[in-house]
Amino acid sequence: MVKYILGIDEGTTSARAFVIDEDTNVRGFGQAELTQIYPRPGWIEHDPMQILNVQLEVIRAALRDAGITPDQLSGAGLTNQRETGIVWEKDTGRPIYNAVVWASRHSVDIVQGWVDAGIGDLIQERTGLIPDAYYTASKIRWILDQVPGAQGRAERGELLAGTVDTWLIWNLTGRKSFVTDYSNASRTMMMNLETLQWDDELLGHYGIPKGMLAEIVPSDSNFGDMEATFGTSIPIGSDLGDQQAGLFGQAAFKQGQVKMTYGTAGVLNINCGSTPQRIEGLTPSLAWGVQGQTAYEIEGVLFSMGKTMQWLRDDLQLIHAAPDSEWYAGQVSSTEGVYLIPAFTGLAAPTWDPYARAALIGMSNATNRLHVIRAAVESMVYQTRDVVEAALAGSDLTIPELRVDGGAVKNNLLCQLQADLLGIPVIRPKNAEATIFGAMLMAGLSTGVYSSLEELESKWAVDRVFEPQMSRDQADSLYAGWTAARELTKGWTKKVPLS
Repeated sequence: MVKYILGIDEGTTSARAFVIDEDTNVRGFGQAELTQIYPRPGWIEHDPMQILNVQLEVIRAALRDAGITPDQLSGAGLTNQRETGIVWEKDTGRPIYNAVVWASRHSVDIVQGWVDAGIGDLIQERTGLIPDAYYTASKIRWILDQVPGAQGRAERGELLAGTVDTWLIWNLTGRKSFVTDYSNASRTMMMNLETLQWDDELLGHYGIPKGMLAEIVPSDSNFGDMEATFGTSIPIGSDLGDQQAGLFGQAAFKQGQVKMTYGTAGVLNINCGSTPQRIEGLTPSLAWGVQGQTAYEIEGVLFSMGKTMQWLRDDLQLIHAAPDSEWYAGQVSSTEGVYLIPAFTGLAAPTWDPYARAALIGMSNATNRLHVIRAAVESMVYQTRDVVEAALAGSDLTIPELRVDGGAVKNNLLCQLQADLLGIPVIRPKNAEATIFGAMLMAGLSTGVYSSLEELESKWAVDRVFEPQMSRDQADSLYAGWTAARELTKGWTKKVPLS
């Protein structure tokens, strides 16, 4: 019998589901967009019930597309948008507020209060993370502060809280499994990087009752069974945050291997082996726990990659679809000195300035639509160099090549510019869907479809290698213009407060 694996991919802008066979051929697919809620500038929310219901819809769509029934699945793997925080009622399963999305700036003042109270160094020491509203802890704190009576209910054990993986698993297993994995927990600003458990001292400072939080387990654990939802046994064999799933899907199992994902956000991930490594401006986290072994990673998170393309499409209406950006950007040989710094919700790694805001800089009377579109494409390339430069400056790492994935890497101009700006080969795999495939392959490993990491590594294949063509002097000159433009955006909302 053919063995099928279900992939559950709950992203920021859409929910997706895949069905693959044991040879990793895609047999079925489903996708639907999620509603983005913007209560005020810099704030982003999702409806948790919509997240659940849309995910169920696309799972069923993928099964129909594959022409199979749920009982033919060997297991499922799950990956998700990280850091987003949800609080819900234990008895009813009803959220007490919308999900506060990872990129949202709801809780900037809360984090600043923690830093002012003197626990910023403790946060970084215990979690490896730079105190920022990006992470889940302050989002949960914000919800508890905003909803009347929520703190008391949390202390009485009436409320549960977690990231999107925990919310989905709890619901898909009929409210039986209340768990999260190492990779997701390490991005909450609540997990101790050494003990791999929730840090009691930090939770005390945050005022978040530990009883609200899920059990932390390795990434290839048995996360429960979806029998209550689908009427037949479907074990969830993996749970990975989206970026760690991408690293796994790129077969970057060895220390020193690097990938860059161009998704809604952009994330550089470096496998740093069995011990955490700290680099200024970047964040150490857990890559995964698999087959009894724990791998750490270094991350450089960039808030706006695909999100910038979505802004061009939906808000400025300069393009009809994200793939159009390659053609338009290619109609001009350069931006003529125009830079787009997409700090819509602040600057992330390696600068970490929540008060920065987006800007178009360097325009003249000759600037037109094509220059702006090209500047948006180039912004992804420059941001990637930001985090690569930080990684190289803060360690003895070498980065001989960059493996890339995500929807944007179909853009050949983007990949070539990235190779040019970094001066190293950029490698695009045949399967650019590394995130969801990482989750599915790990699920296959944990449920016995695959036998070893070596078998999984053999399934990774190269589509195209982009070699650097630009001179280093030209690349460095362009990057110097970017860094000068980026500096101008810092602290903007302190200078001009939001009305």
